[in-house]
Amino acid sequence: MTIKQLFSTAPVTTILLISFIGLFVIQLLTGVDANNPSTEALLNWGANALPYTMGEDPWRLISSGFLHIGLMHLLFNSFAMYFFGQIAEPMFGSSKFLALFLLAVIGGNVLNNHVTWQAIIDGSGQPGLSAGASGGIMGIGAALLVAAFFKMSVNGMMLNLKSLVIIMGINLVYGFAVPGIDNAGHIGGAITGLLIALPIAFAYRQRELAQQAAMAGAQQAYQNAVQDSYSSNHQHSYQTSLQNTHRDNPPLTNIFADNDSQIPVNLNNNADSANLERSGDYINQYPTYIDPKRFVPEPIKISLIWQLLPWIVMLIITVSFIWWWQDIHNQILQILAATE
Repeated sequence: MTIKQLFSTAPVTTILLISFIGLFVIQLLTGVDANNPSTEALLNWGANALPYTMGEDPWRLISSGFLHIGLMHLLFNSFAMYFFGQIAEPMFGSSKFLALFLLAVIGGNVLNNHVTWQAIIDGSGQPGLSAGASGGIMGIGAALLVAAFFKMSVNGMMLNLKSLVIIMGINLVYGFAVPGIDNAGHIGGAITGLLIALPIAFAYRQRELAQQAAMAGAQQAYQNAVQDSYSSNHQHSYQTSLQNTHRDNPPLTNIFADNDSQIPVNLNNNADSANLERSGDYINQYPTYIDPKRFVPEPIKISLIWQLLPWIVMLIITVSFIWWWQDIHNQILQILAATE
């Protein structure tokens, strides 16, 4: 897939990939090592570090999601973003997709700082730093798991739940097996993505149920219209089978699969000129053509609460993160004040 094709399908994904690579290139141009950037360089470029992030630089909760520690780290996360983004963005919508990624990055970084802070209090840890889009990508992956479970589709294709579980499992196991991986960031991002995807999936399910009910009603109305047409035009009490009386009307199954489909019309069969067939002493007048497109239901619009629910959940998550950051921030200030 070319950049142009990717941008037309998933513009936010394309912009995120460009920002990851662009920031890395700018770092190289300023003298940062491509494979082993120094701690000072990473801090200067916005890495997540407890004393800074939970102090005067809360913006690092987001900036660290665009910063990568070395070329391999960048390539791995860029490939994962490309793989997940081109599926998730068309499915969830660009605005929800971007909000999901950013909140998952923040969620991963807040959990990382919480775990680090608890380890410092217990005397079993010390401040470190983290960077990378992994938390946001794990959030997208978890959201796709929810989408697969609820059988959401994109461009008519269903997600493979088993494959997604394997991919997510490998990432989590790899994180615990290899030292230096920000497992808290991965887990925090995945939980955030899961919480955001649930209301999106519930809204999708409500829309699907409403659409199925409307389609069933439309098909029944079409069938009734065909039967009524036959009854009103039949000139004898002799009853023929339903299969024979529908010879000039389209099949009742799958007539609503494509609202734009063109159904052939028998121009010789209309309300003014009916086909007559003589069979022995019986004269049967077949029903007029019934256009099934007249029965196609309007696009379903779910209630406003279902449309707003994903945004309400994201607002609640945002407020929770702010409260969480403030809590750790105040604890640090209290301990610093006590040691003075």
